[in-house]
Amino acid sequence: MSESQTLRNNTWSTQLTFHALARPEDAAIRFGGETLTWRELDRRVTQLASWLVSRGVSKGSRVALVMGNRPEFLETMYACARVGAIAVPINFRLTAPEIDYILTNSGASVVITESLFSDAVFAAEAAQGVDVVSVGSACDEQFSQIMEEAWPEVEFDDVSGDDPAAIMYTSGTTGKPKGAVLTHNNFAATADVVIDAWRLSTPGHVVLAATPLFHIGGFGTTTGPLRLGTPLVIHPSVAFDPVEVLALIEAERVTATFMVPAQWQAICTQPSASTSGAGLRVAGWGAAPAPMWLLERLGEVFESASVVALFGQTEMSPITCVLRGSDALRKKGSVGRPVFNVAVRVVDADMNDVDHGEIGEIVYRGLGLMAEYWENPEATAQAMAGGWFHSGDLVRRDSEGFVFVVDRKKDMIISGGENIYSAEVEMALSSHPGVRDVAVIGRPDEKLGEAVVAVVEPVDISSPPDLETLVAHCRTQLASYKKPRDLVIVEALPRNSTGKVTKQALRAE
Repeated sequence: MSESQTLRNNTWSTQLTFHALARPEDAAIRFGGETLTWRELDRRVTQLASWLVSRGVSKGSRVALVMGNRPEFLETMYACARVGAIAVPINFRLTAPEIDYILTNSGASVVITESLFSDAVFAAEAAQGVDVVSVGSACDEQFSQIMEEAWPEVEFDDVSGDDPAAIMYTSGTTGKPKGAVLTHNNFAATADVVIDAWRLSTPGHVVLAATPLFHIGGFGTTTGPLRLGTPLVIHPSVAFDPVEVLALIEAERVTATFMVPAQWQAICTQPSASTSGAGLRVAGWGAAPAPMWLLERLGEVFESASVVALFGQTEMSPITCVLRGSDALRKKGSVGRPVFNVAVRVVDADMNDVDHGEIGEIVYRGLGLMAEYWENPEATAQAMAGGWFHSGDLVRRDSEGFVFVVDRKKDMIISGGENIYSAEVEMALSSHPGVRDVAVIGRPDEKLGEAVVAVVEPVDISSPPDLETLVAHCRTQLASYKKPRDLVIVEALPRNSTGKVTKQALRAE
């Protein structure tokens, strides 16, 4: 494939080549105080891509990644794009059997991991038939050796924007995870949304990646900087330390970042937050619901920053709605309006559009929509029924087009014949000053069918609010039939790697 052909393709590899030519000595990635320029990054990606080819990786091959946030993660993603291979990021917190399932399901032929997680990779039965490369240990130089070897010059296959770029596995909270196949065009669409939502085309931006890159929310926010040539600062994701993150924001003059609500909550409790983050222009959040008090606190701590909500899901790569800071106060509880490259409908069970203010399932079409679920035509057909992607989110839209999520379809509670949306009850309960966070679930009940149970993480575990107090608090906001019938106090709600509460675990208890 000629260089002129390469530069016409809409892939990460193309973007990287552009920047290596246009701004070779500018900073591309900053990590641990070290800088990779665009020229250096391009060279390292070509080197890794050549090694992959030497191991039999070709267009359509799958390459798995099990590592924390570090430059090698992005180098591997970009090297796969150069070859035409499909990257398979895997949550490094998974157990060996869970990793084994994804390796087997994806058919990965190579795994690039970090020494910290290599035991789980080697323990996975499927890893016995793949090449495993480890990175990040002083006694393990395999990845660095790849960078030092003189690999034969390789003619890479032509890669188009419609070719698969990655298989991003869903969290699997309701069963085995499904692999959403996302194309280069999908990620280009995400990059355009990030650039627009964060105003990244404004000069002087520096973006911080502080959430796990294996997750679509974390990786998705790196696509904008790559598309524009904006410097990206990477924070290790193995252990989140709010003090370290704030110090990094200040030292690297970070202007925009994305974090999940649990991270922002830890950040906002630090005395140095407002001074260290004085240069922030954008405080992005998403991947899990945020209590209203936290959003208000974010605005108070980072006065110069626009608090921007990014809403969506893996299958949409992932952003479908954005709530800009200017609308946050007047549209409390909203996830924003649909982005410019996504079409949205709110429909009933028969795919009829519902009126503004009525509750229905939000369905999507658009440039970010996945190609399919990997080797799962039945799930793909079910998700795309009627020609639209079914999100599973129950929402209502107001007359201005702002979307308000009321529940997941699977989380809706039917009590005494009435539909009760857990998110609505959670919002009312979370406004009580003694509630740090809350999850509402349904419990089987002989009389009502299901009873509403509030599982509360209190501000003070030694003096939590009681059920009577919380019911009284809800009376002015909710109809009586929606009130919780039981209360469970916990020190901490169970969460997955993105900070979402795992209601399946709560129901099991």
